[in-house]
Amino acid sequence: MAASRFSQSTTAVSNHLEEFTENGNHAEEDGERSVYSSDTVVNNNSNARDLSETASSSYTAMTTTTSMAYLPQTVVLCELRHDGFEDCVPSGPSDSGLVSKWRPRDRMKTGCVALVLCLNISVDPPDVIKISPCARMECWIDPFSMAPQKALETIGRTLNQQYERWQPKARYKYSLDPTVEEVKKLCTTCRKYAKSERVLFHYNGHGVPKPTPNGEIWLFNKSYTQYIPLPISDLDSWLKTPSIYVFDCSAAGLIVSAFIQLQDYSTATSGSPTRDCILLAACEAHETLPQSAEFPADVFTSCLTTPIKMALRWFCTRSLLHESFDYSLIDRIPGRQTDRKTLLGELNWIFTAVTDTIAWNVLPHDLFQRLFRQDLLVASLFRNFLLAERIMRSANCSPISYPMLPPTHQHHMWDAWDMAAEICLSQLPTLVEDPNAEFQPSPFFTEQLTAFEVWLDHGSEHKKPPEQLPIVLQVLLSQCHRFRALVLLGRFLDMGPWAVELALSVGIFPYVLKLLQTTTPELRQILVFIWTKILALDKSCQVDLVKDGGHTYFIRFLDSVEAYPEQRAMAAFVLAVIVDGHRRGQEACIEIEAGLIHVCLRHLQCSSPNEAQTEPLFLQWICLCLGKLWEDFLEAQLLGLQADAPAILAPLLSEPQPEVRAAAVFALGTALEIGFDTSRDGHGDEDCDDDEKVRAEASIVKNLLNVVADGSPLVRAEVAVALSRFAFAHNKHLKSVAAAYWKPQSGSVLTSLPSFTVRGSGSGYTTPTHYMPHGSIIPSPIAPLLRVGNESQPVVRDGRVSTSSPLATSGIMHGSPLSDDSSQHSDSGVLNDTVSNGVLHHSRRRPLDNALYSQCVLAMCNLAKDPSPRVASLGRRVLSVIGIEQVVAKSFKPAGASARLGESAAAASSSLAGLARSSSWFELNGGAHLPLTFRTPPVSPPRPSYLTGMRRVCSLEFRPHLINSPDSGLADPLLASAGPSGTSERSFLPQSMIYNWSCGHFSKPLLTAMDDSEDIIARREEREKLALDHIVKCQHSSVSKLHNQIASWDTKFETGTKTALLQPFSPVVIASDENERIRVWNYEEATLLNSFSNHDFPDKGVSKLCLVNELDENMLLVASNDGNIRVWKDYTSKGQQKLVTAFASIQGHRPGAHGVNAVVDWQQQSGYLFSSGEISSIMAWDLDKEQLVNTIPLPQDSSISALAVSQVHGGQFAAGFVDGYVRLYDIRTAEMLVASTRPHTQRVERVVGIGFQPGLEPAKIVSASQAGNIQFLDMRCAKNTYLTIDAHRGSLTALAVHRHAPLIASGSAKQLIKVFNLEGDPLGTIRYYPTFMAQKIGSVSCLTFHPYQVLLAAGAADACVSIYADEISPPR
Repeated sequence: MAASRFSQSTTAVSNHLEEFTENGNHAEEDGERSVYSSDTVVNNNSNARDLSETASSSYTAMTTTTSMAYLPQTVVLCELRHDGFEDCVPSGPSDSGLVSKWRPRDRMKTGCVALVLCLNISVDPPDVIKISPCARMECWIDPFSMAPQKALETIGRTLNQQYERWQPKARYKYSLDPTVEEVKKLCTTCRKYAKSERVLFHYNGHGVPKPTPNGEIWLFNKSYTQYIPLPISDLDSWLKTPSIYVFDCSAAGLIVSAFIQLQDYSTATSGSPTRDCILLAACEAHETLPQSAEFPADVFTSCLTTPIKMALRWFCTRSLLHESFDYSLIDRIPGRQTDRKTLLGELNWIFTAVTDTIAWNVLPHDLFQRLFRQDLLVASLFRNFLLAERIMRSANCSPISYPMLPPTHQHHMWDAWDMAAEICLSQLPTLVEDPNAEFQPSPFFTEQLTAFEVWLDHGSEHKKPPEQLPIVLQVLLSQCHRFRALVLLGRFLDMGPWAVELALSVGIFPYVLKLLQTTTPELRQILVFIWTKILALDKSCQVDLVKDGGHTYFIRFLDSVEAYPEQRAMAAFVLAVIVDGHRRGQEACIEIEAGLIHVCLRHLQCSSPNEAQTEPLFLQWICLCLGKLWEDFLEAQLLGLQADAPAILAPLLSEPQPEVRAAAVFALGTALEIGFDTSRDGHGDEDCDDDEKVRAEASIVKNLLNVVADGSPLVRAEVAVALSRFAFAHNKHLKSVAAAYWKPQSGSVLTSLPSFTVRGSGSGYTTPTHYMPHGSIIPSPIAPLLRVGNESQPVVRDGRVSTSSPLATSGIMHGSPLSDDSSQHSDSGVLNDTVSNGVLHHSRRRPLDNALYSQCVLAMCNLAKDPSPRVASLGRRVLSVIGIEQVVAKSFKPAGASARLGESAAAASSSLAGLARSSSWFELNGGAHLPLTFRTPPVSPPRPSYLTGMRRVCSLEFRPHLINSPDSGLADPLLASAGPSGTSERSFLPQSMIYNWSCGHFSKPLLTAMDDSEDIIARREEREKLALDHIVKCQHSSVSKLHNQIASWDTKFETGTKTALLQPFSPVVIASDENERIRVWNYEEATLLNSFSNHDFPDKGVSKLCLVNELDENMLLVASNDGNIRVWKDYTSKGQQKLVTAFASIQGHRPGAHGVNAVVDWQQQSGYLFSSGEISSIMAWDLDKEQLVNTIPLPQDSSISALAVSQVHGGQFAAGFVDGYVRLYDIRTAEMLVASTRPHTQRVERVVGIGFQPGLEPAKIVSASQAGNIQFLDMRCAKNTYLTIDAHRGSLTALAVHRHAPLIASGSAKQLIKVFNLEGDPLGTIRYYPTFMAQKIGSVSCLTFHPYQVLLAAGAADACVSIYADEISPPR
C-alpha cells in the first residue's frame, strides 16, 4: 500500500507548474508512488490515469482533469503497524501451548515380542464344532500338510518372520503349545529384556477352548492331558506396561472386557492413572471366528501381519477378476515391500496411505497421535487392524480394540484402495510372465494430490479439513511427486496457524526436517516457505533444526543470488527464530563455516540505494536476525563490532519504511553489551576496556539519539528499549548526570525545578536539524552545544560562534535559579565537582564522554513525554532505570475556568508563585503532566504535590521500582543488594517488541491477497463519483447569502470551541476545545456520536483537525498546540476510537517562547504533513514513511501564524507570518521557496488565516490579517495583491476558503461572519444572536467549509457550533 492504489495523475497540475519550476519539468510527487507499476503510464513526468470507470461519460474533459487533481489517490497509515500498536503486545512464535499438542509425546518402540501358539494340531478343542470344508491355514501354511510337530514349528517360525517385517529390530521369542510356567517365564524374560519399552504378546488359541467369562485364556499341562486356565490378571502382572496384546481366538471380546474391569479396579484402588496397555482382539465376546474355507483359520493374524496378501485375496473373490484370476500369482507379486518403484512396494505404499488417511479422518486427534504416531509397530498393527475390521465384518465378525476405535469399514477411501488393487492385479499376469515388462505406476497419488488441490481452492478453516493431508505426507517420500506435494502443502500452510497445526499433527515434521538434507535446487524456495510457516507457529522447532544442522541450509539460501528478496527474508526469519534465545543456535550460526554475521552484513552493504533489489522486508529481517544473533551473546557482539556492524546498520536508520528503521534500532540496541552475558567465564573484564569497544558504544548511542524523534512510534519504542539497555550498563554515570539535573531536596518531592542558563550562546535559537524535541528539559539553546566534548575553545556551529558553555567546561549541567523570585528555593551549584570526582570511577565500564550522557538523559526525558502512550510508558521505565521516578499528582481540575495546571498550582500555593511562570522548563516542555499516578504519600509540605516533580531515588544503585498498578502505595523498599545482581533486575528492563511483532507477518497468508479489496475499491469509486458530482455543482453554484442555519449544537465545552471539521460523506461535524476534548456530532439527527480526550493530560489545546484518507476509511488527525500529532480511527463510534500513530511534529523551539503555537496542515496528494509555529523552520513529514523528509528554514526572527496546503498541487503550500508576510513554498523545487510578499502593510499585523483559492491555478491565495483586511494574491505576478477587502476592523479571528466553490468566509471577535465571493463582493453577513442565553456571545473562533458542499460550520467562544447552508436545505 505504499502510497497510491491507483496510479494518480496530475497532468493538469504540471502544465501550471511549468511556469515557475526552474526548468519546466517537475519531479514526480513523492507521495504518488504506484504499487502496480504495470498500470503506470508515464506521461509528462506524471502518472496518467484512466478515469473511464469513475468519471461518468456526461462530464467534459474539464471534469476528467478535475478528478485527477481533486481526488488524491494516496492512502497513508493503513499498514499492519497501525493496527492497534498502542494496545498490542503481539505474540511471536509461541513458546508454549501448541508445542506439546502436535509433538508425539514420547516416541516409543516395541523392544520384545512374545508369540504364544496353542494349536495342538490334530486335536480339536471340545467347544468347537467344525464345518467342512473348514478354514485350516495358519500363517498361510496347511498344518495337515506335514507332521504335527514339524507343522507347529514351521508355523511358529513363519509367524515370527511375518512380525519381523514390521519391526526387524525387536527381540522375538515364541512358545509353542506351552504350559503356564513356560508362559510365565517367557513373559518375565521379555519384560526384563525390554526394560521400559513396549512388549507385544501375541496369543493364538485355535487349539484350546474359548476364554472363560472371567477372562482366563487356556494353556496346557505338561502331558497335554488337560487345559489349564491363565487369568488375564496374572498375565498382566508378568508383562507389566507398556504392552500390546493380540488375541486371535473365538470370543476374544471376553478377554477385553475382563481386562477393562481389571484396569478400572486397579485405578479405583490404587488411584494410579490408567496404564499404557493396548489390546487387539479378533471378535466380540459372543462371536466365533469365521470357518469359511475362503479365509485362513488365522484371518485376524493374517490381516495384521500380511495385509497386502490378505487384502488382494479377499478383493479377488469380490471383483470381476475372480473368474479368470490365478490366486497363486498373489504370492509372486514382483518387487520388495520397501521399494516404492516396484509393484509390491507401491501397493504397500498405497495401502499405508489409505489406512493412515482413514485413521486421521475418523479418530480423535489424541488417539490418532497415540496409536499411529508413537510406535512404529503399534502404528502398523493398527493400520492393518482397519483392514481386519473391513474383511472380518464381511464374515459377520467384529474385531475390537482397546482403546476402542470408531467403525471404519465403510470409509470411502477403501474404494480408492480397491481401484488401486484392481489396476495392480490387472497388470500382474503380464509382469509375472515377462520380468522385463514395464511396470505402470498407479495414478492413485496424482489423483489424490488433485483432490487436495481442489480442496485448497474451495476449503477454509471453517470447513472440514482436507482428507488427503496424510497422503500428501506419504507423497513427500517419492521424488516424482515431491515438488508438487510441497507446493500444495505450502499453499495449505499459508491458510493460517490452524493449517500448520493440522499438518504438524499429521506428522509432517520429520519429513520436512529430513528434506533439508537434499540439495535439489527447485525444492529450496518451497522448503524455506514451509519452514517459515512452521516456525511462525512453533518456535520450539529451533532445537531440532540446530541438532540436525538445518541452519546451514538456510544460511546458504540467504546467501544465494537467484532467490527473490522476499524468500530470502523468510530464510532470515527462520534463522532469527533459530537463534532467538537459544544459545546452542547462536553458537552454531557464528561458527566459521556458517558465518551468519558476515552473510547478513554483506547483504546490508550491497543494498545500496540505487539497487532495485532491496526489499524492505528483507532488510528488516536481516536486522532482526543480527539483533537476535548477538542478543546477550558477547562473542557475537565482538564479532559484529570487528566487522564494523554499527556503521553498516546506521544508514538503515533513515530508510523509508518504519519497520526497517525499528529493526535496525533493535539490532544496534542488542549490540550494546549489558553486562549479563551468561557465556562469559571470568575472561571479560580486561577486554571490556579497550577503546574500540568504547568507540563502538558511543557511535551506537549517537545513532540511536538521531532517531529518538522518529515519526513512527514503532521506531521510538525500540529506541527506548535500546536506551534502557545502555542505561542499565552505564547506570552509575547516567545517574550522576541525572543527579546533577535534579538535585535532591530534603523532601522527597522537589520543590524547585532548575532551568538552565547558557552563557554566551551566540545563536538566538537552534536549527531544527537537532533532534531535541521541543519539550526537552533544557531549553533549546543548549542543543547546539550538546555535541561538544570536553574542549573549552569556542565551538563553531552553523556559522554561529558559541563560547564555552557550562557543558563544554565541566561536562555537567549547572542548575540555576528558576527565576529571581523563586531563588530562595534553589541552589545553583549542583553537585558539580563532587560528581565528577567521586562517581565516575567505581564501575568496571569505561565512561563515555559526559556530553553524550547528558544527551541520553535528555532523550530519555523526551521519550517519557512521548505523545504515544506506549512509548511514554517505556520512556518512564527507562528513566526509572537511571533512578528518576516521576511523581505526578492525580489529574486535578481547578474550580475556576482556568484549566492550566501551572496557574492553578500558583493559586493554590503562593510560595510557588515562580512556578507558574512559563519560563520554567516545566511549562516549556509540557512536563507538567507525565502520566503516572502519585505513588508515595505526599511528603510535607503537601502543597507541591499538585505539581509534577521529578523525584530522585535516594540511592544511586539501580532499583527495580516497577511501575505497576497506580495505587500500589509506597515505592518499593530499597533492597539490600549492592549492585546489579542477576536476571531478576535484568527482567525489569523493558522488552523490545519489533521482533515478536514482525513475526506476526509470517503467520498471515502470504500467497493470497486479502479478499476485501474489491469492496474497498467499490466504495472508493462510489465516493469519487459523489465527490465529482458535488465538485461540479460547487464550481457552478451561484451562492447568495449562506445564512440559513440548518443546525446548532451546544458542544458543552467549558472553554469554547477551538476547531471544527465537517465530514465529507456523512452529516457529521467534529469539534474540539482548549482541553483537547474531541466531540463528534451528527447534525441531521442531532445526536452525539462520540466524545473522547485526545490524551490524558491535555493542557495544550488543539490547533487543527484534519481528515486523513478522506475518500477511503478516513481517520482524524489531531494537531495539538505543542505540535504533537495524533491520528485516530473509528472515532465516530462511541468509545471505539483507536490511536493509529502519534509523534511530535515540531522539534526544538525558540528560547523565551511561551509555547510553540503550532500551525499544521495535511496534504493528501503528497502524503505530507507540514508543521511550523514559533520555531525557525517548517517541518515536512511524510506520513507514509512516518519520517521527517524536509526542513525548510525560515528567515531570521520570523515565525508562522497560518499555514495552508494546496488541495490540488501536491507539495505546494502557503504560509502566513506574524510580521504580515505571505510566502509560497513548493517542496518539489530545489530551493523550496517560490515567492514571498508582504501584503498586510497598514500596520504590522499577524496573518490569522490563509488559503488557496478554489480551482487549478497554483499560486492564487487569500490571506487575512488580524487587522481585518483580506488580501487576494497572485504570487506569480510582480504586484501580488490584486484585490483587498476591509472585512472587519481590527478584530478578524478566522478565515475559511471553500475548496471548490467561489466562496470565502471570515469571522470576527464581534460575533459576525461575512461571506464574500472571489471578486470580493460581500454575499451576506451572519450575525450571532443571543438565542438561549441572555449574556453576550463570544467571538467566532473557527470557520470551516464542507469539502464538497456549500456548507459552513462556525464555532464560537461560547461552545456553540452552527452549520449554515444556502437558502434551501443542502442535497444529501
